[in-house]
Amino acid sequence: MQVSVIRQEAQRLKAKYHTDDPYDICREMRIRVIRASMGTEPESCKGFFVIKNRCKVIVLNSDLPENIQRIILVHELAHANLHSSTAISAFHEIQFFDNSNAMEYEANVFAAEFLLSDSDVLEALENQLDFYGTASLLNVPPELLSFKIRILQQEGYSIRSPIIARGDFLRRDITKPLN
Repeated sequence: MQVSVIRQEAQRLKAKYHTDDPYDICREMRIRVIRASMGTEPESCKGFFVIKNRCKVIVLNSDLPENIQRIILVHELAHANLHSSTAISAFHEIQFFDNSNAMEYEANVFAAEFLLSDSDVLEALENQLDFYGTASLLNVPPELLSFKIRILQQEGYSIRSPIIARGDFLRRDITKPLN
């Protein structure tokens, strides 16, 4: 799926439901969101999307900080919106933010587009914030900002990222900064 199509879909959802709150959008789309304790170790499951008996469910790891749960929710909302027709009908353990899988890459692009507006990113960078300062200001892991910068580069912006997001970035200890 092309990045431009994913960008349009993220914006379409926000416009259709008149909100950028992923919890509200899930409620409107009749996607049940459940929180369950799954641990805080890097290898712990962060969340997943499943379709069972035609019911869509996103399960989030309640042991994680709320801002990380929100990112994971949007990532899983991408699967529910972009990939539910690909028969994810049994338990689907996601390798979160894994670039090696096309569906995971698309969900990462969707999350970056949904959570980070072009104007907020560009304004932070224009105000001389460095890459990591921008990620901190926008309350996202640097890797998610890296995905957004790649989207902006495709749109013609000349922006550099000091990192290229690794697919498994949520497997690290996400409660601690990279530095």
